[in-house]
Amino acid sequence: MEAIIGFLPYIQITLSVMLITTILLQQTGSSLGGAFGADNFGSQFNTRRGLERTLFRASIVLAVLFAITAFVALLV
Repeated sequence: MEAIIGFLPYIQITLSVMLITTILLQQTGSSLGGAFGADNFGSQFNTRRGLERTLFRASIVLAVLFAITAFVALLV
């Protein structure tokens, strides 16, 4: 149990860097104006394929793992 406590901060740092990287590598189809309430009806939704799908799923998995490690750190 003490080995987990010793490595937990390093695991969280690694997961957070990987999560930030996967989120930043994802491409968005919306423009910057959409963030400020501009009309964005011209953009179409497309399905994720290839690397985009892999990055999306990896970011979900990394977020869940980070949440689990944060919960474990809270309990320990």
